[in-house]
Amino acid sequence: MTSIGGAEMVDWNLAVATATRLVRPGPEVSRHEARAVVAELRGHAKTSERHVRAYTRMVPEGATVQDTPVLVVDRAGWVKANVAGFRELLGPLLGKMQERRGSAPGGAVLGAVGGKVTGVELGMLLSFLASRVLGQYETFAPAALDLPGPATGGRLLLVAPNIVHVERELGVNPHDFRLWVCLHEETHRTQFTAVPWLRDHLEGEIQTFLGATEMDPMNVLERLREAAQSFAGARPADEHGEDGRSLVELVQTPEQREVLGRLTAVMSLLEGHADFVMDGVGPGVVPSVAEIREKFQQRRASGAGRLDAALRKLLGLDAKLRQYRDGERFVRAVVGEVGMDGFNRVWTSPNTLPTKSEIARPSDWVARVHGK
Repeated sequence: MTSIGGAEMVDWNLAVATATRLVRPGPEVSRHEARAVVAELRGHAKTSERHVRAYTRMVPEGATVQDTPVLVVDRAGWVKANVAGFRELLGPLLGKMQERRGSAPGGAVLGAVGGKVTGVELGMLLSFLASRVLGQYETFAPAALDLPGPATGGRLLLVAPNIVHVERELGVNPHDFRLWVCLHEETHRTQFTAVPWLRDHLEGEIQTFLGATEMDPMNVLERLREAAQSFAGARPADEHGEDGRSLVELVQTPEQREVLGRLTAVMSLLEGHADFVMDGVGPGVVPSVAEIREKFQQRRASGAGRLDAALRKLLGLDAKLRQYRDGERFVRAVVGEVGMDGFNRVWTSPNTLPTKSEIARPSDWVARVHGK
C-alpha cells in the first residue's frame, strides 16, 4: 500500500472517501432504535469496566489509571478512525519512502499518481473490514474534532451497526450479546490503561518492523506479485499443505519475521486474555452466554463464504483467529498453574511477556518467570 509515491505517499482523504462509498449499508433500524442501541452500548461499556477490573485484578483497589474515551461509531466512523491511526503509525516509514522517491527518476510523476492509487487500495481494504469489526481498542489513535481521544492516544470504538447485524444473524438475545462484546473490548482497554509501558513497547516493535521494510520498489513489487499468485492459486501448497502464505507474511524481510514473531506473541496474549476474561465474567452477568459463545465460535470459524475465506487468508485474518485460540489456551494454562496474580506478572515489563514458543508451551513461561 505504501510502495508507490504520492504527494503524501497515500491520499488519505481518498482512502476515506473510497471506503465510505464502497462499504455495505448496515442493518435497517429506526432512529429510536439506533439511539437506544448507542445508549445501551455506552452503559454496558461502563459496567464492563467494573467487571473486568474486579476479575483481572490488574488495577489495584484505589489506584488511578488513565481514562480513555469510549466511542460508539458507525462503519464510516470506524473507517475515519483507522485511517487516522494508519497515518499516525506509518508516518516515519512514509517519510523515508517519500525522500527516496523524490530523488529517483520520474519521482514527480509517481507523486502525482501513486498517492491516488494507494488511497483507493487502502479504501477498498477498509471497506471490506468495516462491516466485520464489532469493536476495537485503538492504541495509536490521534485525537480529532469528531473522534476525541487523549493526547497520548487510545480510545475504544464500538461499531453499533455491526453488533446489531451479528446479534440478528446469530438469533441471540441482543442485550446479552451487547454486554458480551463490551466485556471483550473493555479487557483490551484495561490492558493498555493498567499497563502504561505496553503502548510504547508495541509502538517500538512496530516501528522496528516498519524500519526494516525494503525501500527498493522492485523488491516490494516482487513480493506483492508473489502474494497475488498465492491468492489466485498459482503457487503450490507449502510443506505444511497450506495454500501459500498471507499477504502480511509475503511482504517481509528476514529481519521483519523476527519482529513479527514477537508481535504475534504479544497479540496472542492480548486477544487470548480478552477471550479468557470474557468467558470468566460472562456466566455471572450474561444469562445466555453459553448460547452466544457457541454460535459466535461457529461463525468465527466458518466465515461468510468462499470469497470471504479467501480474503481472510490473503490478509492474514486467519492468523488472528489462531491468536484468539492459542492465546486463550496460554492464559488458561498459566492461571490454572499459578493463579490470576501469578499470571499478572506477565504485565511487569517487556521481559516478562511470553515468547512465541512460550505461547505454545505455557509451562516454559511459568518456569522462566516463576522459577518453577
